[in-house]
Amino acid sequence: MPNKTIAFQGLPGAYSDLACRAAYPGWATLPCPSFEAAMEALREGRCDLAMLPCENSLAGRVPDIHRMLPDSALFVVGEHFQRVEHCLLAPRGATLATVKRAHSHPVALGQVLRLLKEMKLQPVIEADTAGAAHLIAERGGIEDAAIASELAAEIYGLEILKRNVEDEAHNTTRFYVMARERRDPPVDAPDTVTTFVFRVRNIPAALYKALGGFATNGVNMTKLESYMLEGHFSATQFLCDVDGHPDSPALARAFEELEFFSREFRILGSYPAHAYRLEQAAKED
Repeated sequence: MPNKTIAFQGLPGAYSDLACRAAYPGWATLPCPSFEAAMEALREGRCDLAMLPCENSLAGRVPDIHRMLPDSALFVVGEHFQRVEHCLLAPRGATLATVKRAHSHPVALGQVLRLLKEMKLQPVIEADTAGAAHLIAERGGIEDAAIASELAAEIYGLEILKRNVEDEAHNTTRFYVMARERRDPPVDAPDTVTTFVFRVRNIPAALYKALGGFATNGVNMTKLESYMLEGHFSATQFLCDVDGHPDSPALARAFEELEFFSREFRILGSYPAHAYRLEQAAKED
């Protein structure tokens, strides 16, 4: 039996489940019905970590995560990038010629438009990809298929009629790995990423001035997301990722300047950059 457990949102076979197994082989995975339930399982000690998606290269950010993270009492201790490889799954006996409908999450269906058009499949929206696979396995029949992962096919006993049916080969989801306590790397560790949130003061050019310290100190900002708080147009919070350790001189000076122009500032965690991030950066250089 594995002695470590990592929680995720979704049913067994979801892409988040796949990400957990890829990042932490040998660990038990704990399926949860919602992001909040996964966070609660971590807070209550029913698991050691939680794997939460934060953005996708095609669909963009995951809004619920941005809203929940700052007040979750949890910390980001790692990141994982998972390639999304959609498969067309069906019960035994079904073939490409017999399938008429494709069931999946609406985002996944939007990522396989070429397949739907070529095979003239009717898209059927389900709550998630793994749930669609579970449904198809229970229903049986040769006319219904699911768009889901290879792991879902294995778990629910479905045949893979076609692999890699996604329209874009770069379809990748980034995940935050969450823990109950901060686990910052050593200050001299290479390739560190720091995630934080802040709200600017209500003064002219506050955002410009708050971010100026990152430029003057040579700190690379890789993510800047803004979103409203509690539906108020005047209450905007920013979630950011930057390269560097918060105790390094350059980032410490940038944070000092940021705090001067901010109403609220909080570090959510520092962690080693994932290999995928470094590979993408090398390609751009």
